[in-house]
Amino acid sequence: MSVVIVGGHDRMVCQYKKICKGYHCKAKVFTQMSGNLKDKIGTPDLLILFTNTVSHKMVRCAVNEAEKCNADIVRCHTSSGSALNEILEKACR
Repeated sequence: MSVVIVGGHDRMVCQYKKICKGYHCKAKVFTQMSGNLKDKIGTPDLLILFTNTVSHKMVRCAVNEAEKCNADIVRCHTSSGSALNEILEKACR
């Protein structure tokens, strides 16, 4: 399964990827808005939005791209490793 994480903390990027790898998921993590974010997202199976640490513009861009490829979208207010574990636990059943 491919996962795109939008938001979160810069210092947690390696941990997010490690957690996803534990669930046999490929992960892309975007903590900052880049000019070509919509081109980098690709076609994920799951989009995770950490809403507390992300701009509205970045959310809109990510959601639009995820809807084009019918990806599941999960919004979470906290951006902790345990929150990511909970999301992946439910999604990878």
